[in-house]
Amino acid sequence: MTAPDPDGLLAEQLLRLTRRVHRIQKRHLEHRDLGITPAQSRLLRTLAHYGSPPRMADLAERLEVVPRAVTTLVDGLESAGKVRRVPDPANRRVIRIELTDDGRTALRELHGARHCAAEEILAPLTDEQRVVLGGLLDTLVDGPDMERGRRTA
Repeated sequence: MTAPDPDGLLAEQLLRLTRRVHRIQKRHLEHRDLGITPAQSRLLRTLAHYGSPPRMADLAERLEVVPRAVTTLVDGLESAGKVRRVPDPANRRVIRIELTDDGRTALRELHGARHCAAEEILAPLTDEQRVVLGGLLDTLVDGPDMERGRRTA
């Protein structure tokens, strides 16, 4: 008989939680009938973090995908009126991507859908458990070096 693998169990729990989060977020997105896929949602959220319209290559790097994937996402969002391609003022060969007013409205709706999904997922936890979970997730997302830096700072 083999001993249980606690790390394997944790990994499985994390994967199951990730799938649940995606399912719930997708349901909340569909409920709002935005016609935006989760991947397009991620691109819109990423785009909103730039101070000025980024190049497609910048988006691909930030999203950690190949440029072709960004092109496909931008094509769909542009057709839906959420983003537009604009020429770079300094280099006419470069195209930048900017949010439209409809894109900003969609972002607000997306934020609301994500907030509702998070509330649904976190509902069973007390405030104290949420704080502990937040700290644990920060450690997992940022890695141990960031956690050590926080303790010594």
